[in-house]
Amino acid sequence: MRVCVVGSGGREHALAHVLARTATSVVVTPGNPGIPGSVPTPPEEVDADLFVIGPEAPLVDGLADRLRAQGKLVFGPGADGARLEGSKAWMKQVLVDAGVPTAAYGNFAADEERAALDFLDSMRPGPFVVKTDGLAAGKGVIVTESYDEARDAVIAYLSGAAFGAAGQRLVIEEFLDGPELSILAVCDGRRAVPLAPAQDFKRVGDGDAGPNTGGMGAYTPVPIAGPDVVDEVMATAVQPTLDALVERGIDYRGVLYAGLVLTADGPKVLEYNVRFGDPETQVVVPRLTSDLVELLAEAAAGEMTATPTFADDAFVTVVCASEGYPATPRTGDVIEGLDAAEAAGATVFCAGVGADGDGHLVTAGGRVLAVTGSGATLDAARAVAYAAVEAVSWPGMHHRTDIALLAAGQQGVDR
Repeated sequence: MRVCVVGSGGREHALAHVLARTATSVVVTPGNPGIPGSVPTPPEEVDADLFVIGPEAPLVDGLADRLRAQGKLVFGPGADGARLEGSKAWMKQVLVDAGVPTAAYGNFAADEERAALDFLDSMRPGPFVVKTDGLAAGKGVIVTESYDEARDAVIAYLSGAAFGAAGQRLVIEEFLDGPELSILAVCDGRRAVPLAPAQDFKRVGDGDAGPNTGGMGAYTPVPIAGPDVVDEVMATAVQPTLDALVERGIDYRGVLYAGLVLTADGPKVLEYNVRFGDPETQVVVPRLTSDLVELLAEAAAGEMTATPTFADDAFVTVVCASEGYPATPRTGDVIEGLDAAEAAGATVFCAGVGADGDGHLVTAGGRVLAVTGSGATLDAARAVAYAAVEAVSWPGMHHRTDIALLAAGQQGVDR
């Protein structure tokens, strides 16, 4: 089967890498100079048997609908289902209607600043959680102990000063206390099957210091998320959500990515994304031992029978970022040491990567590389990933040093 992956980042590199195990051919559009098979051809003009759409923006924009209108087999929801990520307020309403455990919340439009601030005040003593309603490249969420910081965010969002139209409707919600967990479920419109759970690291600095990012690393398996936790999430969150979409006439064929908090009262949904997580994909998908092409093609056709299986090995990915990320990343620096990183046993997935006039790979974004190591344990996988990270360099490169550190110290990992 000929597969076309749509997107240009580390997630798409990882998808293409694993799809290539069984596909006849894989192209990535637009890809980047670090991803084999990258082509500049618009997806509507690519001749392929299966289209896998990576990023959220084209899904919200209706790319899956346009491709299906051409008779293409597409893994990715239409614009109606993509509203789960395109509008956090709509997503929260779906959760409430479906009876899915989630945080208490209020949503407010640009002309409701006073009501928003009153609601924020009702959340004292905090912590406070403020989110843009629309897409903000993973950076539209503020979680803070400071009421003043949260108030300033509400004002900046609703005025359009922070994220333009994406923030002029916002969601303020209850802070959920507990470890976070990501579960990606493959859906065929009516049925959903979970992939291996993962945990990602959103803050830019060690110890969860600094601002939120698109994600600075991830790992799988997750010691605190055994089969019982996965079963509970599927039964109380994912399947009820899919059923609620069906009731709304939405044929959801794609990934339903549940961002969860494991609270004292059980798992609760923070939010849904409508695509493969980044950087979770860079650990979950390489861990597959079953055929990814078969799974996604069946889901896209609405008749999923395949069940994903995973290696017992652990996988850890460490994101290497440009100087200034996430605020103002510097670009154009030559990336050194990629061959040495691969020689260290890791797989390097290229994200914000471009090429200079001499053909050298250079930094072209904030998150530049996702360096993935594997091993029999999380400790072993960490050792491979970080040895490879040490081989890579460019001026100002930074990364977290604590990806999977706590989990690696928890013995008796439940795989």
